[in-house]
Amino acid sequence: MSGAVGDARRDRRVILWRHGQTSWNLERRFQGSTDIELTEEGLGQARRAARLLASLRPDAIVASDLKRAAATAQELGALTGLDISYDDSLRETYAGQWQGLTHDEIIARFGEQYAAWKRGEPVRRGGGELETEVADRAAPVVLRHADKLPEGGTLVVVSHGGTIRTTIGRLLGLDSHSWESLGGLSNCCWSVLGEGARGWRLLEHNAGTLPEPVLGDDD
Repeated sequence: MSGAVGDARRDRRVILWRHGQTSWNLERRFQGSTDIELTEEGLGQARRAARLLASLRPDAIVASDLKRAAATAQELGALTGLDISYDDSLRETYAGQWQGLTHDEIIARFGEQYAAWKRGEPVRRGGGELETEVADRAAPVVLRHADKLPEGGTLVVVSHGGTIRTTIGRLLGLDSHSWESLGGLSNCCWSVLGEGARGWRLLEHNAGTLPEPVLGDDD
């Protein structure tokens, strides 16, 4: 069995990159699946981060089709010459009535629901998706594209804070109750998963430049 695992290992790497800043991030407004564009600052963040990521010589790029993620991915595509695959399964969590509300408004209107979610309970925020359902749709996309990589290859996945966290949790085999412990990603920062003998390992989390505030954790 150990030989089979060793043979399957190809030292691949997956970089999960959160999109740049939006106006709703600044307003602490829950975006979810709402299609919000990058601010000028967000576009600048994407350009700066893309220069760093391009130096890692990625082999493939896959991105959420929402504007904020697509525009972020296009900056890396322009530098690397790689085509970008877009997949709506990498969109942020659909959060129903929460979408468009500020953090304070969510707590005021859905306080008990918010508290239950923070405790790690399975909650359909605003009547939307469960975090496990987000992982159910996003993680297979990441694995499918990672499986196409050459030995030692690198995949860049451009997505959203909540979707990235749930995908990392699923790929690491963590219980969904503990996914919140991974913490959020700042705009245009990323996490790196590497392929080990026993599966995927978290090599870096919320990497990028100097530490910045996390604005809009799940969007």
